[in-house]
Amino acid sequence: MANNFIPFSKPDISELELQAVEKVLRSGWLSTGPSVKAFEEEFASYISPTNKSLRAVSVSSATAGLHLALEACGIKQGDEIITSTLTFTATAAAARFLGAEVKLVDINQESLNIDVDKIESVITPKTKAIIPVHYAGLSCDMDQIYEISKKYDLRVIEDAAHALPTKYKGKMIGDLKSDATVFSFYANKTMTTGEGGMVLTNKDEIANRVSIMRSHGISRDAFDRFTSKAPSWYYEVIHPGYKYNMNDISASIGISQLKRLPDFLSRRNDLATRYIQGLKSLPLVLPEFPSKGNDHAWHLFVIRLSEGTSLTRDEVIDSLSNQGIGTSVHYVPLHMHPYWKSRYELEDSMFEIANKAYGRMISIPLYTAMKNEEQERIIQALTQIFLSKD
Repeated sequence: MANNFIPFSKPDISELELQAVEKVLRSGWLSTGPSVKAFEEEFASYISPTNKSLRAVSVSSATAGLHLALEACGIKQGDEIITSTLTFTATAAAARFLGAEVKLVDINQESLNIDVDKIESVITPKTKAIIPVHYAGLSCDMDQIYEISKKYDLRVIEDAAHALPTKYKGKMIGDLKSDATVFSFYANKTMTTGEGGMVLTNKDEIANRVSIMRSHGISRDAFDRFTSKAPSWYYEVIHPGYKYNMNDISASIGISQLKRLPDFLSRRNDLATRYIQGLKSLPLVLPEFPSKGNDHAWHLFVIRLSEGTSLTRDEVIDSLSNQGIGTSVHYVPLHMHPYWKSRYELEDSMFEIANKAYGRMISIPLYTAMKNEEQERIIQALTQIFLSKD
């Protein structure tokens, strides 16, 4: 094994984040407070400097954000939502938190996003929402999804955990026509707060509901109550809510990361370009750059073994591991997991494209702190693996 292990992912933390956290620690206020408010305002402005109706509400995770967004959109027990089978379980689990049922759809062979041509086939009178997942950082076909949602009067809540900053037809994900868009700031994402997420919406009623429900359903936040110079202890619980708020320490990291996000995207684009150039001669299906007007966030770089190669996916993963290179697989499709499979009596034959992709896919390291020589080592390792087999 190589002496210097290359992890699958690594957060890019600079002196800027360290100083921001220290400032909060010295401020005397650590929970939801001024840094959270500033982060929400700056994030909304980053997504759209001109859309003054766009509101951002921070949460403790993207999972929490999906849960709150669905609840704010009125999703309840007995309703149905539609999403892709190729996603993390949280996308579907958020609906189950509310008692709603989940309809899974196969993926498009090229983009690995939900196959929009198959959405209508699973719509029933109980269907209330579509949750498109922008897989790896490439936008779904949102125009077609909006056409379907309008035709059947469905809500659209985007799972944008991979999609910061992704553009669709010149507009940033988060500034489209969806009811809500949910971002993730988990440690391996394109920017991080350690743990955390953000719900974006143009609808005040959704933003207000998410804001209240993230903090126990209380009508006033703690910062306003505890910092007021006049007695202001009184509050009202309007609904049994949740403990889903972000804290100022996380928000201070987010503010710093947001300032660096344009550089992060530039670096991810460079790394993706180098991978595509360096691996194009190998028996691999590589991700493609998006069409004009779209931006890929490159949260993940997913390679797929070409059909006919004698190597298996697991053999390649093991070989890379033996050379000190970390990898992952995104994802084991939901229909293969015991809970989803048994609850909805799902068969592999219902998801032909996802099955084929899953058996051949590997997520290789792509993170902004990666050195060029580390990436070259990965390219050379993959080249050696395939050449030695031939």
